[in-house]
Amino acid sequence: MAASAPVTGRRIGDVILDVQNITLRFGGVKALTDISFDVREHEVRSIIGPNGAGKSSMLNCINGVYQPQEGQITFRGQTFRHMNSRQVAEMGVARTFQNLALFKGMSVLDNIMTGRNLKMKCGLLAQAFRLGPAEREEIRHREFVERIIDFLEIQAWRKTPVGRLPYGLQKRVDLGRALAMEPQVLLLDEPMAGMNVEEKQDMSRFILDVNDEFGTTIVLIEHDMGVVMDISDRVVVLDYGKKIGDGTPDEVRNNPEVIRAYLGAEH
Repeated sequence: MAASAPVTGRRIGDVILDVQNITLRFGGVKALTDISFDVREHEVRSIIGPNGAGKSSMLNCINGVYQPQEGQITFRGQTFRHMNSRQVAEMGVARTFQNLALFKGMSVLDNIMTGRNLKMKCGLLAQAFRLGPAEREEIRHREFVERIIDFLEIQAWRKTPVGRLPYGLQKRVDLGRALAMEPQVLLLDEPMAGMNVEEKQDMSRFILDVNDEFGTTIVLIEHDMGVVMDISDRVVVLDYGKKIGDGTPDEVRNNPEVIRAYLGAEH
């Protein structure tokens, strides 16, 4: 599905994304306080914590939805205080959200095609009338999207309106739309929320395949600790907008502060 060749024998690389001293305030309320962590190329980096810990706010800072009052983010050696969402997307960062924002009346194919928007060079008028170059460009993008559909095993529903699909398949379409952007870093905000056990297993497999076969770096928010501990290379833990833990799954699992604040004694 990706333009680049699959990665064999995945190897964690150098730091691709470095978050330094991020503080985010809404009026007098601090959503994030002095948060720092990094993400290495090709790894699965999870962010966990109780509801209200600031996890989604952190992703919103990374992909330009929120502008933090303090701190900076470095992506591939370029440091930014503020970026908008389009700039972040153009640099190679894609995002899924907790709440599905799919076009329910459009087909699976057309929903995933919307992820190719930044890759399209022809103007809107040429696209609307499918003039020569625009038609050829659309055919190339549709071929790419068809490969994503095959990869996610949703061929049987490619022409089905998304609103008719079960929730788990809609989540898969949402992932496909993000993959259509050919991201270097993929931000996943609770991709398994509301899924049953079988759907979670499928989604975990797709996430690992994206990471392993195509080398896409994954930053993941997830509440299912079994999933997090199984698929993550490293985990950062937030609580009330502050970082209370950071390390490998085993290190986080055995961190007394993390156990006290989030995991509980049974873990």
